[in-house]
Amino acid sequence: MFLETSVVCFILINILTGETHTAHGSLKTNGKSEKFDPNVLLEINTSSNSVEHVTQSISGCHNFKQSDHKNKPHTKTNRLFSEPAFQQLEKELYKSRKERIKQLLNHLPPYSSPFQGCANESFPSTKSGKVATFKIDLGAKPEDRWMKVVKQKRSEIKRLADFFEHKFGTKVMNIVDKYISWLHQSLPHEYFMELKGIANWTGLSIGRVTLYNIFYEFFSICTSIVMEGNDGHMYHGRNLDFGLFMGWDAKNHTWFLTEILRPLIVKVDFFKDGKPLYSAVSYAGFTGVLTGVKKGRFSLSVNERFISNGGYVGLVEWILGRRDLAWLGLLTRRVMQTAQSYQQAQDMLASTPLVAPVYFILAGNASHQGCIITRGRSSFDIWPLGSRHKGQSGDWYLVETNFDHWSQTPFYDHRREYAVQCMDQAGQQKPLQTLYSVLSTRPVLNKETTLTAVMDVSAGRLQVWERDCEDPCWPF
Repeated sequence: MFLETSVVCFILINILTGETHTAHGSLKTNGKSEKFDPNVLLEINTSSNSVEHVTQSISGCHNFKQSDHKNKPHTKTNRLFSEPAFQQLEKELYKSRKERIKQLLNHLPPYSSPFQGCANESFPSTKSGKVATFKIDLGAKPEDRWMKVVKQKRSEIKRLADFFEHKFGTKVMNIVDKYISWLHQSLPHEYFMELKGIANWTGLSIGRVTLYNIFYEFFSICTSIVMEGNDGHMYHGRNLDFGLFMGWDAKNHTWFLTEILRPLIVKVDFFKDGKPLYSAVSYAGFTGVLTGVKKGRFSLSVNERFISNGGYVGLVEWILGRRDLAWLGLLTRRVMQTAQSYQQAQDMLASTPLVAPVYFILAGNASHQGCIITRGRSSFDIWPLGSRHKGQSGDWYLVETNFDHWSQTPFYDHRREYAVQCMDQAGQQKPLQTLYSVLSTRPVLNKETTLTAVMDVSAGRLQVWERDCEDPCWPF
């Protein structure tokens, strides 16, 4: 879905982030720190001089070079970089770097603070959400598995495709169709056939459906929380936020992409041999897992991690011939289907080389089984339950937004601090209500939030609600 930005948007790395790299334990790789470095963005204020300084600093970051990896690129794929449309888009990305930085300032609302106090929401009934539920039979032919989902959501999926065609233009989308075959031909046959079935039922090209299924490698903003209740059971909540920099509707105070994604939210129950295997929530047409629970085993959510050696670089390396990196959606799907314990899931999520850096938030079925796995593309750090953020008093929960746990959050995003404050205030007595209330607290709940999900690992229960943050509400 995002090749318009993805095959070229590794350039955006030089727009919004600093130099980075990590490893487990010592958190070092090649002598460089892989944590998100907010220092450049911290210098942004409303003065034009500050923005100018930031953009000059960012422009000094290194560019990805084809020689940075050992794998020999396919000669046909190299022609992508000589495409006139590609070169024009590349120029526009560099040209607009100041404007992209300024977006962070332009979208700030007139009221003074995004935090309006900790929410105290009653836990809604299971019937209060608008999210449709579907069953996926893993014993069925791969090309037929998603038929019911896609047929019911076909118009919404096509609306999303039309949005990107309008936003990025036909020429860029034609590049997607021309070169994306190098991606889908390298996917496991089972998943390729699922994508082929989705393409057939939507009438979209296989190239665009493939890109739709790797979009999370690139751009989203999320909050995930794992906690242990007073009953000793593990619970897991998350907000899935999407749409930043994809167009702001100033009249309605909404993100265009966020509004398009909400009707695509679906809950999916996966079955095998007639028995329930796990449950997940995602967007119709996406076959991976961003949020899921396996009864009596573990729960999982995924948050984006923004570093320069990130998903854009990984995608370009993949296009140029590197095939030892796992796509996020395929890895999480494999973990949900094959892992039989919290420890096995943790090992798989920590050790598999990835196309994109990410945070995996994991909860098990026993007391104290919870962690945040901070992933580089070939490195990891595990932060276990019992650890505390600065200012956190309780040791029975973990909060992850989109910043490394050892880093200070940037001045424009304090979701983590507000979530910590409200978790400490709410306590462990009513876990489901605690999670829902904290995830309903602004700006943890914001204009990008598409859904809230809560999971009970012991019961294998996943509940999800489509969310809409009414004003006053922070844009991100």
